[in-house]
Amino acid sequence: MAKNNEKITMKGNPLKVEGRCLEEGSQLPAFTLTGVDMADVTNATFAGKVLVVVSIPSIDTPVCAIETKKFNQEASALSDKVVVAVVSRDLPFAFKRWCGAEGVSKVVTLSDFKHHSFGKQFGVELPDLGLLARAVFVADTSGKITHVDYVSEIADEPDYAAALSAVKACV
Repeated sequence: MAKNNEKITMKGNPLKVEGRCLEEGSQLPAFTLTGVDMADVTNATFAGKVLVVVSIPSIDTPVCAIETKKFNQEASALSDKVVVAVVSRDLPFAFKRWCGAEGVSKVVTLSDFKHHSFGKQFGVELPDLGLLARAVFVADTSGKITHVDYVSEIADEPDYAAALSAVKACV
């Protein structure tokens, strides 16, 4: 589990990453993303909830699919005071299609295709690929970050146990 975004690789090759590195104890940055209904979604949408923000490169890749299914499965067992939001640059239509085909309904899928601001705000911008890096952030009900995991190899899955432990500590 990496606490910073300084050494993110793809198949061992370093990737250029832009944006500030988020730290535990700081406030979750304000964001505006697009939901599957094409409406804007902001931090205020999740006010008073524990928020798990899962940044992925693309839902149509094997590791992202596995990760999203795993978080969907885990979300089923969590309190209704917890929201798991999966974020990528995929179009909302792709998320809707994929979730319908895979029976994924417990996570909220959000897209940064329109505003292109999430990547830099969360330190997951991969400018040379036009994608987001893999990372997991947990924020408590006041928006304070309690867990940061910048996955150092983009083809690897995050540390699910650490993220879920952080969630349970917030509920």
